[in-house]
Amino acid sequence: MSSDSGYTIGAGQRIPMIDPERLSESQQAVYDKIVSGARGVIVGPLRVALYSPELADRWQSLGEFLRFNSRLPKVASELAIIVTGRYWNSQVEWSIHAGIALNCGVPPEVVEAIRRAEAPVFDDRVQALVYEFARKLLEYGQVDDDTYQALYRLTDKCYLVELTALVGYYSLVAMTLNVHRVPLPENLSAPALDLPETGELIHPTRLPACKLEQKR
Repeated sequence: MSSDSGYTIGAGQRIPMIDPERLSESQQAVYDKIVSGARGVIVGPLRVALYSPELADRWQSLGEFLRFNSRLPKVASELAIIVTGRYWNSQVEWSIHAGIALNCGVPPEVVEAIRRAEAPVFDDRVQALVYEFARKLLEYGQVDDDTYQALYRLTDKCYLVELTALVGYYSLVAMTLNVHRVPLPENLSAPALDLPETGELIHPTRLPACKLEQKR
């Protein structure tokens, strides 16, 4: 399928992905920043964000900070990202970050439980609280005082501020991937999310509270 821009649109896509060989001067400047930075490649929502170069520039800068330069431990940030991707039913966000979460130390059984929208079981209290913080923030736009204060006691102010920003940022990422139907990067696959067959629009997935089983 061809668009009026002359780019080819793959099956299921709504708009074509930006062609690196056909960039404007302003697009090229942002593209070069992205591929020379921590990402090394341009994938996901930035493949369509480049239609608005100024937006893409600000977007890539915030995203690079939150993903690569935040003070959050990688296990915490990737756990929060897959919770966010699962909540918003974003197959692409899930597929990119589920493997990263495993490599960063999120237990395989936790990743699988989140994929299936079942209650994950943690043996790490901080991870359990990160899950609950992200889950409640997504569902209610707020976090109850018990969860907030419990995580605060184990971390610090910066941790909570950056965790909140991370969930908000990856909500933007998930929505962009979903609404424009951005395809999976080539050579990347992950188990599909369990989604109901209810038509084109699906409500966010309400994730259950986790369980904590402390190590003996």
